[in-house]
Amino acid sequence: MFKFIHTADIHLDSPLHKLDYYEGAPKDEIRQATRRAFNNLVQTAIAEAVSFILIAGDLYDGDWKDYNTGLYLVSQMSKLRQAGISVYMVAGNHDAASKITKTLRLPENVHVFPSNKPATHTLDRLKVAIHGQSFATPAIKKDLSLLYPTPLPGYFNTGVLHTCASGREGHEPYAPCTVEGLRSKGYDYWALGHVHQYEILSHDPWIVFSGNIQGRHVRETGPKGCVLVTVDDRGCPEIEFKPLDVIRWEIVTVDSNGAESGYKVMDRFCNRLETLLDENEDRPLVVRVLIQGETPAHRDLLANIDRWSNEIRAAALDASGHRVWVEKIKFNTRLPSSEKDLRTRDGAMGELVKLLDEFAEKPDLLRELSDELIDLEKKIPKELKQGPDRIRFDDTKWLKSLLAQVRPMLIQGLMKKEDAQ
Repeated sequence: MFKFIHTADIHLDSPLHKLDYYEGAPKDEIRQATRRAFNNLVQTAIAEAVSFILIAGDLYDGDWKDYNTGLYLVSQMSKLRQAGISVYMVAGNHDAASKITKTLRLPENVHVFPSNKPATHTLDRLKVAIHGQSFATPAIKKDLSLLYPTPLPGYFNTGVLHTCASGREGHEPYAPCTVEGLRSKGYDYWALGHVHQYEILSHDPWIVFSGNIQGRHVRETGPKGCVLVTVDDRGCPEIEFKPLDVIRWEIVTVDSNGAESGYKVMDRFCNRLETLLDENEDRPLVVRVLIQGETPAHRDLLANIDRWSNEIRAAALDASGHRVWVEKIKFNTRLPSSEKDLRTRDGAMGELVKLLDEFAEKPDLLRELSDELIDLEKKIPKELKQGPDRIRFDDTKWLKSLLAQVRPMLIQGLMKKEDAQ
């Protein structure tokens, strides 16, 4: 019997997306999050006495800002070497040879697969064969697995591959492949990287995305970690997901249906938060709060967004002992009549609600709006067009979501004007 760890998408020293811009954010924990998660990976490998670690790409997050990233990595790999643990890794799109301009010699227990063709490393004592190929450039559009070698007879064969598989939303279509194609290779285990969500594509053989080890923004919610693989004396593998993340992202959806007041909505938020804390074993959380549903408190919530937003933040700090930080709050509530009374009103309020409803229901109108905004996009600063929360006027789904987000604010503005008259 032997054990190994499959991990990927470590993105060492990558910042958690824009969190340090916000007042009150746990900046020290944020800056060290990916390193602390990697520390957990190393300690898990040593504690489990694994024979080797497979890294399926994106160990780095692109070029290093300085050599501290490399020095830290060398120190951790040396700990593994002292424990008798080898590391086998492929370069992914974020750490392709053409992107990394700074390098340091890694300890001899670290083996990086070549980028010109697939190669095989054998561990004869364990009867293990590890097959892999690195990315030569950041954008590989061909199926690298096609040229992976045939399995070695009598060995436990595993493939290490950085790939989008058949495609995953939010991930570039790099090194695409199919489950059927991977199965046809006859390997015992496929260690995949690139997709940041833990996912099992096949049980026979195991074809697995380990996901990343630390969520970096609100699109990377839930537990993040590695896969511990135990291979018995018959060569049959079993897997176990091991959480490694030190800060976890979650979306807290609060159902406000029927809540008679803002305080009732707050009570529901606190109950949901308490459940979430239990589910995440007291791990520090970064949450995005979505308040939605039909509630008589709709007008009060919209008329006092700043007040209720700060009530939510204060409640999160109090209920969690400062272990929960609220990244953003979205109010998507409506009156119990689904704003029917607003749609039938005369004047600006009725016209606004009717227009927003038309945009939500008619894709053609969204496409027309997208075309109108193209010229505006050219004038927007470059930094607003980058990252997971970037402006995307050419994406009608994004526009529809944006209109849903600004709807409460527009209605709130008109309500305040009406109340002042």
